[in-house]
Amino acid sequence: MEERTYLQTWKKYLPVIRLHLKRSLTEDQSFKLNITDFESAGDRGKSGYTFSITIENGKVTTSLSGSPVARDLYEALKSDETIKAMFADKSVKIAVGKTFLLSIKTTHLSTYK
Repeated sequence: MEERTYLQTWKKYLPVIRLHLKRSLTEDQSFKLNITDFESAGDRGKSGYTFSITIENGKVTTSLSGSPVARDLYEALKSDETIKAMFADKSVKIAVGKTFLLSIKTTHLSTYK
């Protein structure tokens, strides 16, 4: 199994992410990450730290295999019971861009299939 290089870094951000997830129910959220936190955890080189993941009803619907940063974020989110509860009946898109801005967009999933 691969080493979870960024897991501790993401766990440090969980309280802030939890707050922004809650706020994302009414409007899209974003906040700046500290690049030094991630660079000290591991060097991503040219591949960078950018990613986008979509979580529907608590399950990831995008591939995390190419991004250890995204994979470790999802592991940290899954380990938090409050955050797991927030994922119920929702689609949450979390993205980090080149400027280290983490954005969260939440939509309610339709109960009609």
